[in-house]
Amino acid sequence: MPSVLPLGDPAPSDGLLPAQAADGAAARAFGLYVHIPFCAVRCGYCDFNTYTATELGGGASQDAYAQTAVSEVALAAKVMARSGLPERKLGTVFFGGGTPTLLPADDLALILRAAIDQWGIEDGAEVTTEANPDSVTPESLAVLKEAGFTRVSFGMQSAVPHVLKVLDRTHTPSRVPQVVQWAREAGLDVSLDLIYGTPGESLADWRHSLETALSYRPDHISAYALIVEDGTKLAAQMRRGEVPGIDDDDHADKYELADQLITAAGLGWYEVSNWARSPEHACRHNLAYWRGDDWWGIGPGAHSHMGGVRWWNVKHPSAYANRLSQGLSPAAGRETLDAETRNLERVMLEARLQSGLDMSTLSAAGRHQVAGLIADSLVEPAAAFKDRLVLTLKGRLLADAVVRRILPD
Repeated sequence: MPSVLPLGDPAPSDGLLPAQAADGAAARAFGLYVHIPFCAVRCGYCDFNTYTATELGGGASQDAYAQTAVSEVALAAKVMARSGLPERKLGTVFFGGGTPTLLPADDLALILRAAIDQWGIEDGAEVTTEANPDSVTPESLAVLKEAGFTRVSFGMQSAVPHVLKVLDRTHTPSRVPQVVQWAREAGLDVSLDLIYGTPGESLADWRHSLETALSYRPDHISAYALIVEDGTKLAAQMRRGEVPGIDDDDHADKYELADQLITAAGLGWYEVSNWARSPEHACRHNLAYWRGDDWWGIGPGAHSHMGGVRWWNVKHPSAYANRLSQGLSPAAGRETLDAETRNLERVMLEARLQSGLDMSTLSAAGRHQVAGLIADSLVEPAAAFKDRLVLTLKGRLLADAVVRRILPD
């Protein structure tokens, strides 16, 4: 979750949503995102809305955070009912951060129970928490499983010590197989997050990280290219020449290697940066984002979306807690998307999926561009003979450029 909030219109203090949010809601999936904004150490590449203990300042407390989040859960249920949204059970819940497992497992369980008490939860729902490898124990994972969590996503990032050092990661590579085993013993599905393109990471380093991660037989792998955001420690190091800059060709080589090795290990790609052992192991919560379903974001800086209405909470944990203690919505701003903007976003997101993009969503000019994309080997040739646009491996490497070619001016 980026630390800089977007511009938008003021959000009402009561949080009530415009009528558009309820239109067609019964046909859309409903999920919950819970932002835990705490980290033991700030990683040098991180631009997320997170805080270490020394950065929190007055009015914010990790110890009180679970109860504060529960109060937003209660507010969310009230706002949705008063805004005319239909009753829907939760299909997915995702705890992200930050490091959610920096809080006691009982606190995460408390927030989840509050959400289930308010909305209920579908049979077979997906409930995920992110975790650092050094922030869990066998006991904490067992508590999460008992509370209803089904999945844990470990921030492995790399299996190479010097790469982890550049990223300011605090765990050692040997910790990862241990926590994967603990998660398995607790009955949780396992996802591993990897980052490629770190300054000083060779192709051999990246191969080692991939092969090591795959040796743990995860259910899911995410592999993200390192993006260096302004204002981060790593950006400053690059600016001073202390570490080399980002190389797009290096990123492309590493993505191709990732797809080759992950696919050979039996995981199929379903979104540009994500592979799953089976369709059932794809992250359904993230798929809901890419498909434009509904979710409420709990926590400071958290973003929410209902039927083309998007809003975001105040950033700092103390400001967030103060708003809720006064019975006010923590929303800082919002925007209501028109039909054209919603369709553009649908094209931009669904084009990244293995299931492809419904060609009928494209303008006439966009459909005309598809022949050129096929000629350039960016989309599957079969797309000319069916109703969906599907990216090739080359197209995935150039996904943003592909989208720009099919969007109207």
